[in-house]
Amino acid sequence: MHIVILGAAESGVGAALLAQAKGHAVFVSDGGAIKPAYKEKLTQAGIRFEENQHTLEEILRADEVVKSPGIPEKAPVIQALRAKGTPIISEIELAGRYTQAKCICITGTNGKTTTTLLTYHLLKEAGLNVGLAGNVGYSLAEQVMEDKHDYYVVELSSFQLDDTHDFAPWLAILLNITPDHLDRYGYNLENYAAAKMRVARNVSRYFIYNAGDPETRKAVAASAYEKTALAFDQQQNSEAGENLAAWYGQDGTLQLHLPEWAQGQVESITVDNSPLIGQHNQQNMAAAILAARVVGLSSEQIEKGLVSFKNAPHRLQLVGEINGVKFINDSKATNVEAAWFALDGVQQPIIWIAGGTDKGNDYTSLLPLARQKAKALICLGVDNEKLKASFGTVVPHLEETQSIETAVRRAAELAAPGDVVLLSPACASFDLFKNYEDRGGQFSAAVEKLMSEWANE
Repeated sequence: MHIVILGAAESGVGAALLAQAKGHAVFVSDGGAIKPAYKEKLTQAGIRFEENQHTLEEILRADEVVKSPGIPEKAPVIQALRAKGTPIISEIELAGRYTQAKCICITGTNGKTTTTLLTYHLLKEAGLNVGLAGNVGYSLAEQVMEDKHDYYVVELSSFQLDDTHDFAPWLAILLNITPDHLDRYGYNLENYAAAKMRVARNVSRYFIYNAGDPETRKAVAASAYEKTALAFDQQQNSEAGENLAAWYGQDGTLQLHLPEWAQGQVESITVDNSPLIGQHNQQNMAAAILAARVVGLSSEQIEKGLVSFKNAPHRLQLVGEINGVKFINDSKATNVEAAWFALDGVQQPIIWIAGGTDKGNDYTSLLPLARQKAKALICLGVDNEKLKASFGTVVPHLEETQSIETAVRRAAELAAPGDVVLLSPACASFDLFKNYEDRGGQFSAAVEKLMSEWANE
């Protein structure tokens, strides 16, 4: 078969290598420049490729096309392929044809990466032979070339799910559905929800979903998957009914009840020792723990794995402690909703560092939390006027700076033992930093420098 790969980043190059390894003739086309590392992989494999263009004559010769997730349906090259009737699939669809491993596939608007990394960590710490793939930055197709794992934990965006057809996860997890990427779905939330629900179509074991999320509950109720699904929720009094398999008890432990267990048997998992904080992370933990229990991990294995888990950087990440004051890097909180989760999740008094490039933010939802928890707000941005106007009468102390090091030092001076210094900007980073990773990295470095100075005094 002649297979054309559109896009030559992680997923595209992985798909090209797998397709060639399985005996197909392969051509790779990227409308932009291909990164040197990916070019080298293609060259070493002897795979033909082009960059900075899509040669339609060549592409339309394909028996099948593997489309990278970043290419929208409206792209001219995709429209030309649709007009000809050429089958278009995703890298995930291709990979699924060549593995017998059990894939645990995780999607949702928010929390995908944390849940994926936690699920992977729990299984790996328990000694299972497990791989990590998908939207976390590792090509599933390239790993399937060797196919040496019994399980793959795969983070999937809606874009990666769009061109799946027969791909069959062993477990599928849907965390939540909130408006995002609607420009790719005709500005229609139902279309976006349908893309997310594709994860459940061919599940062989269980479809796990968040019954506490209204849009997810609505999408599941409108589907044919509710009858064989497992649900998790914050509390036992849930609209999930008989599907409810995980919920939090009054003592904060996660209660588990799976259909195949003896009737009425409920297990408790202690989650207090996990480094993850906040309501959203309770949901992420519930999903990951439920998946791990279905795989067969014991309560003891799960509790042990929770304690040793380290989340991806810049997501409510504890980066240091000075004189009883904890410093938390939540630079990934580039919008109001994410900052709300951070403020809600921290139970101690907060010295809050926020600000950056405002994306038309409405800070109204943050006002009650700021009034209740923030001892001070340090505005870190080029233009802080909107933050000052919104929170100036809400927090007891407000000041501003354009230096991350100054922000950290002032926060440390304003904090008392037992307080938390929280970088949760609620804004994009591009006024003072390259990106949110750069902002979080500089914050962590400033904390580390201050810790070193404190230790040498």
